[in-house]
Amino acid sequence: MDDPSSHVLTVPVSDEQLCESVSEFLTTGLARGERVAYFDDDTADGVLARMDEDGVDVRGPLRSGQFQLVPGEFTRAALLAPLDELGGVLEHNMQAAVDDGWAGLRFTGQMDHGLRRPGGQALDEYDRVLADAVRGRPVHALCVYDHLRYPDDLIAHMRSVHDAEIGGTPLLDDTLLRITELGPAHLRLAGEVDHGNRPQVRRVLGRVLDRMVRGEIEADTVVADLGSLRFCDVAAAVSVVHAAEELPATLRLRLENVRPGVARLLDRCGAGFASRLDVGIGERSPLRTADALELAGGAPG
Repeated sequence: MDDPSSHVLTVPVSDEQLCESVSEFLTTGLARGERVAYFDDDTADGVLARMDEDGVDVRGPLRSGQFQLVPGEFTRAALLAPLDELGGVLEHNMQAAVDDGWAGLRFTGQMDHGLRRPGGQALDEYDRVLADAVRGRPVHALCVYDHLRYPDDLIAHMRSVHDAEIGGTPLLDDTLLRITELGPAHLRLAGEVDHGNRPQVRRVLGRVLDRMVRGEIEADTVVADLGSLRFCDVAAAVSVVHAAEELPATLRLRLENVRPGVARLLDRCGAGFASRLDVGIGERSPLRTADALELAGGAPG
C-alpha cells in the first residue's frame, strides 16, 4: 500500500522564496480539504501577506478551523519540550484533524528555535520523531531550513534524511528580489527593485522578449505579476516605461496586480503615455498575525 504521507524540505535562499514555498504548500492543503497549520516564530506576517498576494482568502479557513496559526510562544515551547512530549503533540493534532472531518493534516513553520535546545543542537532528533509520527498517515510536513537561520552542515544533513526537496529554480534571486517564471512570457516579481538589481531585471525581461521575437514563445504579450513587488525606485519605473516604448509593434507588456504605490510611481514616470504598456492595479487585504489569531479564536488546542 502506498504511504499517504510526505515529509519534504525546502532550503530557501531568501525570505521571498521561503514565503513562496510555504504559501504554495499551505494553499495546496486548503484546496484538498486538509487541515493546515503554520507554526509561527516571527515569520507569519510574511506568509499571510504572500497568501493574500497569491489570491488566497484565509479568513474562512481560519474561522472554520481548517487553517490553524500556532503562535510563536507555543512553537518555541514545543521545540524545547522533551521529544516524547513532542511526539504526543503531533499524534494528538493528526488524529484531531481526521476526527474533525478534514482529509488530513498539513503543517510547516519556522523551527530554528530548536537550535537553542539545552544540551545543544537536536533538530535531527526532532526530525526523526516527526518522520516516525507522520509515516503511514494522511499527513504532509514541510521542513524549512534556510541559510539565514541554519548552519550549512545541518542543512546538508537534513537534505539527506528527507523524502524530497521542493523549490523551483528562479530566473533571479539576489535575496532582495525574486523572479520566477509562471509560464511562457509570464513572470512573477517578489521583493524590491533598486539600483543594485535593476540591470538584472532588464536582462531577464530582455531574454524573454528575445525568445518571443525569434518565435520560441508563441505570445504577443509579456505578463509580469507584481503582486509581491513591495518597492520599485524611480529609475526602475522609468526603465520599465522605456522598455515598453521600445517593444516591437507586435508586442505588449502587461503588469498585473500592481500595488497602488508602485502604480502611482509608474504613472508619474509616464506609464499612461506608453502605448504598449498596460497596468492593472491589484486589491490587497492581508491579515496581520494578531488579527489572524483573533479571527481563529486564539491558539489551537
